[in-house]
Amino acid sequence: PVLDTEDAWVSVEGPVSIVELALEQKCIHYPLVEHQFVLCTILYAIMRLSLKGVKPLSLFDSKGKNAFFKDLTSIQLLPSGDMDPNVLSIRQQFLLKVVSAAVQTLCSSQKEREVSEEEYFPFEKGKNWPTLAADLAQYLQISEDLVRRHYVCELYSYGMDHLGEE
Repeated sequence: PVLDTEDAWVSVEGPVSIVELALEQKCIHYPLVEHQFVLCTILYAIMRLSLKGVKPLSLFDSKGKNAFFKDLTSIQLLPSGDMDPNVLSIRQQFLLKVVSAAVQTLCSSQKEREVSEEEYFPFEKGKNWPTLAADLAQYLQISEDLVRRHYVCELYSYGMDHLGEE
């Protein structure tokens, strides 16, 4: 973009303006940022739901792992459509663990005392972990329907039939 400046500002001395600094920055590679976002979401789910035995980097192939340690402005080779079946299996198990842990946490908190999901996760109003897992499934190349079916099965197994029917 072209920024017009008034003549009075041209002769001003001092540090470079923040607009000029922003314009000098390199453009980021958006798919690489999205790849980093997926890792952050996975790490947050592991932390928030206290999932044990999950190795976050095992959910990515070698290209995906290498991309995490590159500059966001560089264009990196990201995982393509063809994935190793073992990695896909690990991803699927992880997403099903997230759904199971979310339902278990919600049900145990409601049985102890009648509280809603929003009260149990006060800083995460509107965060629906099973929906988040279904959204992650799209990025991780796992069937969203499989995650949703598992969610319904978990709801029924914990006696929350009214939510399972919905």
